[in-house]
Amino acid sequence: MTEEDRRTRRGVIEPAEWLAMNRTGSFDWDLDRRTIDVDESGLLVFGVDPYAFDGRPVSLLARLTPAERIRLEEIIRVAVTGGEVSYTAHFPIPQSDGSPHWTHVQARILRSPDGRARRIVGVVRDTTAEVTRFAFVRELEKQRELQTSIVERTTNALSRAVTVDDVTAALTGPGGLARLGADGLALGLVENGALDIIALSGGSLDVLDDLRFRRLDRGMPLAEAVLSGRPRFVSSFPSLGLDFPELAPYLERLEFRSACYLPLVAQARSLGGMALFYRNRTSFNPDERNLALGLAAIVAQSLQRAILFDEERELATGLQETMLPRRIPEISGGEIAVRYHAAWSGRQVGGDWYDVIALPRGRIGIVVGDVQGHDTHAAAIMGQLRIALRAYAGEGHAPSTVLARASRFLADLDTNRFATCTYAQVDLAGGTLRAVRAGHLGPLIRHTDGRVGQPKLRGGLPLGLATVFGDEEFPETRLDLVPGETLVLCTDGLVEQPGADIDTGIAALSEAVSSGPPQAEALADHLSEQLWERWGSGDDVALLVLRRSPDPGTHRAPRIHQYIHQADPQGLSDARAAVGQALRDWGMPELSDDAELLTGELLVNVLLHTEGGAVLTLEVLPEPVRRVRLSVQDRSSAWPRRRTPGEAATSGRGLLLLDAVASRWGVEPRGEGKAVWCEIGPIEVPVPVPGRVRAEGGEGGG
Repeated sequence: MTEEDRRTRRGVIEPAEWLAMNRTGSFDWDLDRRTIDVDESGLLVFGVDPYAFDGRPVSLLARLTPAERIRLEEIIRVAVTGGEVSYTAHFPIPQSDGSPHWTHVQARILRSPDGRARRIVGVVRDTTAEVTRFAFVRELEKQRELQTSIVERTTNALSRAVTVDDVTAALTGPGGLARLGADGLALGLVENGALDIIALSGGSLDVLDDLRFRRLDRGMPLAEAVLSGRPRFVSSFPSLGLDFPELAPYLERLEFRSACYLPLVAQARSLGGMALFYRNRTSFNPDERNLALGLAAIVAQSLQRAILFDEERELATGLQETMLPRRIPEISGGEIAVRYHAAWSGRQVGGDWYDVIALPRGRIGIVVGDVQGHDTHAAAIMGQLRIALRAYAGEGHAPSTVLARASRFLADLDTNRFATCTYAQVDLAGGTLRAVRAGHLGPLIRHTDGRVGQPKLRGGLPLGLATVFGDEEFPETRLDLVPGETLVLCTDGLVEQPGADIDTGIAALSEAVSSGPPQAEALADHLSEQLWERWGSGDDVALLVLRRSPDPGTHRAPRIHQYIHQADPQGLSDARAAVGQALRDWGMPELSDDAELLTGELLVNVLLHTEGGAVLTLEVLPEPVRRVRLSVQDRSSAWPRRRTPGEAATSGRGLLLLDAVASRWGVEPRGEGKAVWCEIGPIEVPVPVPGRVRAEGGEGGG
């Protein structure tokens, strides 16, 4: 017998050492005698001293935990009583140091002819190494799956980032740190010899706000990583404070234990640096270091694309600004607001434009248009066309002539592009517009009572195409703006909602115009928020809002104006109600019934016997004789004539009612049409104090 054998028999060699040398044993369990014979290797697998084993099964399982013992006994019982011929079991056996050694038992049940189990024979094997290796491999796989997930999620999030702000949002927004597998992040960009920290996210990193922008030197770890081009992995913040004394006071206030400082390099260009902070990590193995470097490469590539995009956008912005008017001229008798929204894609700028042109005799020209295409060429053509159209309008030409010449100009540029636009000459003093349309959307008019109309403008072909096809006819349409009414012009980007036809978009625009505030600037902001910001417009948008100033009169002689569409019964009813309410608000309730009756008669005559709408004006004539005056203006040159209706006639009594109710009435020529007026009174009611006059009376009378 060797000395090693003697040492083993004396128990000098630990069972664990034997397990390393002999991992497989066998056993023979006599169920009748309730004894089990196990060879020496098998006993060592069970962790039992071969010279102390008494042959009882219970002694063999003494080191198992109660739960494992019960589970093993249940496996054996089910196999024996269930008529099975074999069973297997896998269980841990705690060692003296507390570590588990895994054991695998594979047994065969020997039965008598009557099926009763007599013996169980089998082998027992130590599988600790296998289990440990499996656990190690599984943990390694989990780590690799986690790292792969971090890379995939970060790449996916940054793939949608277009601008530098988008990259920052992807890294610091909801789920950003989780995607990176970090607890904190600092992101800096190199700019003019300085490191600008554009993002700080996570925990206590706000204590570093004082260090956001500083000269690029080696006084800070992130700056050092940027300058050297080498990453720095820090497992101990106190040691970091020794290398960077200026940072030491801040480190005590940080809740992190480790960090990695990574340079961001793309195509040999140093863009900046990224620092990742961790609360629980105290070291970085090779896989973790490679992961951090991979994330830095992904972020660097995204930032490179984003920086290039921002530079291109800045170039495009400058180009667009030079093409659009720098300022809008001040106007008398109204207010104008303009908005422009570009759907950016690098240098992809659009050809939408707006303009306001001062014209002779106090008039103004307004135009909104769109050149075909979304590129710098479209923007350049737009700039030339806008200047040409402005010049033609400034020479005093009629709107139809302005567009005809603009079409000829565009065709002479020898380009395949065409343009659409709507142009109008506006006289705010009289409220008249002469509008023309070249393949473009027509305007919307918001009336003083909030209703929105869509006037039918006869149109011609788009500019350029009209000349090519030899059809430069752009018929004019006259429109009237009542004091307080608003005209809205826009390009199709404002009404083209993704997934819906243009009629749906126009309906949405009409609703937004109706529900918005009356002031031009406020309404323009309202439309911006309601439409292109909600839809995320994929097209450029030019918007122009023109409002004619309200005409409230004075508290001594208040006034309202209202436009009524032809064949609009609801508008007729609303006008009657507005007149009655205005007189009650002005302290003249005794005249409201007569005024409502006459309003209905005057409007019905216009709406039935002419081809257009009507403008209703209600005013209180000032002293010395105070009376109420109603006026209905239309574009028809045919004057009303008195008739004697028969007994069964259903019409022809309107002028008779005027004679009976009004104190006086008459007809006056007004430009291209006429105005029928009547007066009620005189009245001797006290003049209301200014506070009783409704401020909104001049904008529609309620």
